[in-house]
Amino acid sequence: MRILISNDDGYFAPGLACLAQHLSALGEVVVVAPERDRSGASNSLTLNRPLNLRRAASGFYYVDGTPTDCVHLAVTGMLDMQPDIIVSGINSGANMGDDTIYSGTVAAATEGFLLGVPAIAVSLIGHEEKHYETAARVAEDLVLRFGRLPHPQPWLLNVNVPDVPYAELQGMEVTRLGRRHKAEPVIKTTNPHGQPIYWVGPVGKAQDAGAGTDFAAIAQGRVSITPLQIDLTQYAQIDAVRAWMGNAA
Repeated sequence: MRILISNDDGYFAPGLACLAQHLSALGEVVVVAPERDRSGASNSLTLNRPLNLRRAASGFYYVDGTPTDCVHLAVTGMLDMQPDIIVSGINSGANMGDDTIYSGTVAAATEGFLLGVPAIAVSLIGHEEKHYETAARVAEDLVLRFGRLPHPQPWLLNVNVPDVPYAELQGMEVTRLGRRHKAEPVIKTTNPHGQPIYWVGPVGKAQDAGAGTDFAAIAQGRVSITPLQIDLTQYAQIDAVRAWMGNAA
């Protein structure tokens, strides 16, 4: 099995190393990750300059671009053969609910999915983020399952793992995305010159966290596995918008 690994925390992140170590037992692993932390980069591509690819002492490749750049570069030009699966992570922190819109971890997996490759985004959820081994074993389980039970169409899976020892996981649950309340206000301060600067505020607390959501699964100690799609069309509003456009005419 040929496995491409990427992330958004940078090629030096501990979660990336742990993931690569575990998945190397399953097949040929290539790691292509950003040269620095690009959390929150979403699906951005670098189009205004060329990208530089380098190789670290660890054997990991790193790119001076976004997570999406890394996967795009690897699949469309760097690798001799298309990977069988792409795994992005292990992210330090949650990628649940609305987080998926901004997440570079999910974006790296999404780019693979758009290029026709099954992809998994893996995140570790906790205050201390100690148990990367747990998330890596979950990723290993899922990649093995992909190998045994291939699907005719690529899947894009968003996986969130509680930060507990593997033996303490309460199972796995296929979920839907929950929703958060709107983000907290920006934090205003000043720089050393007395000029105003702003920090983006914390994410909002869970709003839709009922049964079946990723938030609920994590709260109950279970791994959350959410299949994602790319079609952003709001089909329920098509007729309403048509009517609105007709009235405007």
